[in-house]
Amino acid sequence: MPPEWHPQQWLWVGFPHLADEWPGCLDRTQVQIAAFASAVAESGQEVRLLVRDEANRQRASALCSAKVQLEVRRYGDVWLRDTGPLVVQRDGSRVAKRFGFNGWGGKYLMDGDAEIGAELARDAGLPVETADWILEGGAIDGDGTGLMVTTEQCLLNPNRNSDLSRTDIEGRLARDLGCDQVLWLGDGLINDHTDGHVDNLARFVAPGVLALPRATGPNDPNAAIYADAKVRAEAFGVDVHEVASPGRVEVNGRIEPASYMNFAVTSRLVVVPIYGSQHDADGVAAIAELFPDREVIGLMADAVLAGGGSFHCASQQMPL
Repeated sequence: MPPEWHPQQWLWVGFPHLADEWPGCLDRTQVQIAAFASAVAESGQEVRLLVRDEANRQRASALCSAKVQLEVRRYGDVWLRDTGPLVVQRDGSRVAKRFGFNGWGGKYLMDGDAEIGAELARDAGLPVETADWILEGGAIDGDGTGLMVTTEQCLLNPNRNSDLSRTDIEGRLARDLGCDQVLWLGDGLINDHTDGHVDNLARFVAPGVLALPRATGPNDPNAAIYADAKVRAEAFGVDVHEVASPGRVEVNGRIEPASYMNFAVTSRLVVVPIYGSQHDADGVAAIAELFPDREVIGLMADAVLAGGGSFHCASQQMPL
């Protein structure tokens, strides 16, 4: 599976449409996703924004750059990182891998989410292969050399593959995605409803180079999680680069899984979610240092986060 910084042909993005998922802030969430899609399209990369119906197509058209392509599709959640196709290279050709999907451990089962990945792949002219186990794209991150990082909280969670051991899962990652090394981190962020997806905690930015958050302030709720991840990563032998975290982000007394690690890497642009934290500028600047060949921008994603994810979660790339 090519790394995310590999050249991309286009980027799929999901447009929010469910008021129940973003109570009181759906309009603002749509504005933020539209800003993300527009920024990527304006950078010169093709963007295919999925919209649920004609009303949402009109709403997206009013918000987005004219360079964004709109496609009416049947899907529930916008998190295409998990429901979209994972495209691998095999003998010079692209193949779409699809895995079982059970609504993040049976928590969020929505119309169309189990089918949208194969539909997108087939419409793109890719052969589709379906694996015999459950996996979401946000649960893994690879560096293009056969090394992947994940969390025990997610991939070893009995609500996904209760019959598979750690060794079984490593074997399937090798078989299906060409992964021959796995860096196992522990828990993901507090209150991450995906059961600790790694794309909210740790991201490869180059072969063998891993970005991790650094706790900011004495009340950072994820300080112990970040520290544990750093110890594991350094013991494994990867080069760790720390990025200031957003710190404690609360909404109505609930700790939110806010993370700059949910940045989206595109062919010319890296888009970092920001949340109105005093650490936003530091987070964006630190990630910019890791991608000197691309423009790096921060865009507000606090409303998107209210639905459980951010820009990386809401997108999926088609590698060249």
